[in-house]
Amino acid sequence: MAYRTNIRSRFYNANVRLNYMKKKISLIGGGQIGGTLAHLITIKELADVVLFDIDEGLAKGKALDIAQSTSVNGSNVSIIGTNKYEDTKNSDVIIITAGIPRKPGMSRDDLLETNLKIIKQVGDGIKKTSPNAFVICITNPLDVIVMALQKYSGLPTNKVIGMAGILDSSRFKYFLSQELKVPVKNIESLVLGGHGDTMVPMPNYTKINGKPLYKLIQKEKLDKIIDRTRKGGAEIGKLLQKASAFYAPATAGVEMAESYIKNLKKTLPCAAFLNGEYGFKDLYAGIPVVIGKNGVEKIVELKLNSVEKKNFDISIKAVEELFLSAKKIDPDLE
Repeated sequence: MAYRTNIRSRFYNANVRLNYMKKKISLIGGGQIGGTLAHLITIKELADVVLFDIDEGLAKGKALDIAQSTSVNGSNVSIIGTNKYEDTKNSDVIIITAGIPRKPGMSRDDLLETNLKIIKQVGDGIKKTSPNAFVICITNPLDVIVMALQKYSGLPTNKVIGMAGILDSSRFKYFLSQELKVPVKNIESLVLGGHGDTMVPMPNYTKINGKPLYKLIQKEKLDKIIDRTRKGGAEIGKLLQKASAFYAPATAGVEMAESYIKNLKKTLPCAAFLNGEYGFKDLYAGIPVVIGKNGVEKIVELKLNSVEKKNFDISIKAVEELFLSAKKIDPDLE
């Protein structure tokens, strides 16, 4: 009887994996984040992978390298590299990392102008090849780029989302874990607002082993951690010198894709479309959302105190101002 149960269990698990493998995830951009995404997705057997980059050799080389690792980790998925948008056709999920990082001496508007041109091409490609996809954007400046992407692609707002809040929250929790000497998995927290210097870490919604954060840390130390969280990407960029963060952003992107593909209905902080929630309309910003098989299925509205509301409003204002700059660069965004 135990043997038969074990056999049935194996068949069930195999069928579950096969159902997931019918899915297709296309990664637009084969750089550090794109390559890491591809590797993580194959290890987790989330879906078959298409790694797209305008540099055909880069995409095919990374795909081949990752494919050759599947026999070691036992992953039963396919992965190809390509520079043809047609190969991404009918994707279930598309994760976009295409664009350039901000370089020394480059203004915010210079970065925005360059990446808007790239995202416009990407959005047009998605519209033609995968109009039913769930699209996750990682390209910076995140909140404005994801707004532009939704307009360029014409996809419903619940199917276009930005990855930032999970990353920012992960950094905040890691810094807290180091200060308080507790496992990071025992920390509950989140970060709201735009992905940048005005992001809003939420100490009032942070618990360590179920205990309120304020009972465990001095305000001065907490303020330093909040500041370090806001500058988390810049800190890594300074250390790497010629690159930016890629392991943590990719891991965050995979969590979003997995919640969609497996209909996990996880509540995750993401850059999502606001339609009156939190007092704002017609823009994207970092808020908690439920991700399931229909994309963004629910926006979770937290009660903010006066300080949190003030900081959130400041963060949203920064996003609105940057989007005004985007509309000046490309009037098609009006």
